[in-house]
Amino acid sequence: MKPAARPVDFNPLRIRLPVTAWVSLLHRVSGVLLFAALPMGVAALSVSLADAGGFQRAAGWFGHPLGKFALLGWTWAFAHHFFAGLRHLALDLHWGSSLADARRSSIAVLVVSAMVTLAVAWRLLR
Repeated sequence: MKPAARPVDFNPLRIRLPVTAWVSLLHRVSGVLLFAALPMGVAALSVSLADAGGFQRAAGWFGHPLGKFALLGWTWAFAHHFFAGLRHLALDLHWGSSLADARRSSIAVLVVSAMVTLAVAWRLLR
């Protein structure tokens, strides 16, 4: 008997994941982004603390539109990772572990991290 044909490509957008799975997946993605951004953050901190000219140079980096976009991405990654991490810790303590509570807390993580990111975007664009 011939086995059934398996899909060749993996398209996660075609897979219907529940909101809890998306929050968990984005928690991992945000953690990877934060880890990857760590050397850049340390370098910017080092330059800014060297002297007054270094501070102006680092401030100029984050004044550029690409710097603002990167800062906004780091803000989302940190906010999502922080709130999703709190949610995971609560689930480890069996707080809100019913299906309805888990869905509500997942939606809350998405909404709150989006609100924090929008607040920072509003402040950056002012």
